[in-house]
Amino acid sequence: MKILYAIQGTGNGHISRAREIVPLLQQHGDVDLLISGTQADVKLSQEIKYQLHGFSFIFGKKGGVNHYETWKSMNLTRFIRDASKLPLKDYNLILNDFEPVTAWACKARGIESVGLSHQASFLSAKVPKPQSINWAQLVMKYYAPSTHHVGFHFKAYDEFIHTPVIRSEIRKLVTSNLGHYTVYLPAIDDMILLPILKQLPQVQWQVFSKHTKTTFTDGNVSVSPVNNEQFNASMASCTGLLTGGGFEGPSEALFLGKKLLVVPMKFQYEQQCNAFALQEMGLPVIWGSNKNWLPVLKKWVSDTQEHQFSFPDDTAMVIDKVVKEFAR
Repeated sequence: MKILYAIQGTGNGHISRAREIVPLLQQHGDVDLLISGTQADVKLSQEIKYQLHGFSFIFGKKGGVNHYETWKSMNLTRFIRDASKLPLKDYNLILNDFEPVTAWACKARGIESVGLSHQASFLSAKVPKPQSINWAQLVMKYYAPSTHHVGFHFKAYDEFIHTPVIRSEIRKLVTSNLGHYTVYLPAIDDMILLPILKQLPQVQWQVFSKHTKTTFTDGNVSVSPVNNEQFNASMASCTGLLTGGGFEGPSEALFLGKKLLVVPMKFQYEQQCNAFALQEMGLPVIWGSNKNWLPVLKKWVSDTQEHQFSFPDDTAMVIDKVVKEFAR
C-alpha cells in the first residue's frame, strides 16, 4: 500500500502530531510525506518527499497574524502548478492535516482524501465556537477540503472526533515542579513580552522565542530560541504554561497536569475557538481586547488550578481504523 500524508507546516502542532502518526502509518505501507508552509520550528526525522510553498499565515509580533507578509508570501500560480504535478493516482490512501495543495489537487481531480486534523473537528456543530463573521468559518471549511473527516479536540465532541494525539516523548516525561513558568507566545515580540513578565519579579519565566537566535536573561526572565527537547524539559518541570491558543501545546500541558493560561492570536479563528473551548472548561484566557495582562497573570500565578483530562493513548487504534476504512 502507498500512503501520502500531507502536513501543514505553519506552527508546530501539525508536525508535532505527525511525529507520532508517521511511524504508525509506516506499519501499514510505504508512506510519502508532503509539507507545505514555512513557519514551523519542529522537524520530522523522516525524509520529506514533497516540500511545497503552499499558503501559510506569517506570525506577527504584536499578538496576531502579519497580514501584509502573509499576503506577500501567497503565490497562486505556484500553488496551482504544484497541485497539478502531484501524482495522486499513485496512492491508495491520501491523508491531509490541513494542507491546502494536496486537498485542492484531490478535489479538482475527484480523488478521495481524509482530513486527519484538529481543524476537521470544527466541521461539527457540537464543537464550541465563539460568534464570528462568516468568512472565518468559510476559511476553516474550504482552506483544505476533504471527502472524509477525522478530527481531534480537547473532548470527543462528536462521533468522528478523538481526544488529542499526545506524543510518546511527552507521555514518557517524568514531571516535577521546580517553580518556574514556561512561556511560548510566537506571535508576540520579546521586547513587548518581557516588560510584562518582569512586573512579577517573584516569578521565574522561561521563554521560548521565535524572535531570537541567542539565549539571554533579563532579570527574572530567561529567553531561548525554540528547541523541542529544551522546551519539553522546561514544561515537564514547570508550574504552568503560558502559551498561545494552539492545540497541541495546551493539550500537552493539560496531559502533564500543568496550570495553563492561553493568549489566542488576534484574528486567528482556530485559536479563538480553542480558547473559547478551554474557557468553557474553566481555564483562564487573555483575549485580544485585554490591554492589561497583569491582573490576570497575578491571579493565575497565585491560584491553584484543578483539572483532570483523560487523553488515552489510542492513536494507533485511530490510524488502524482510518486505513481499514478509507484505503482503496
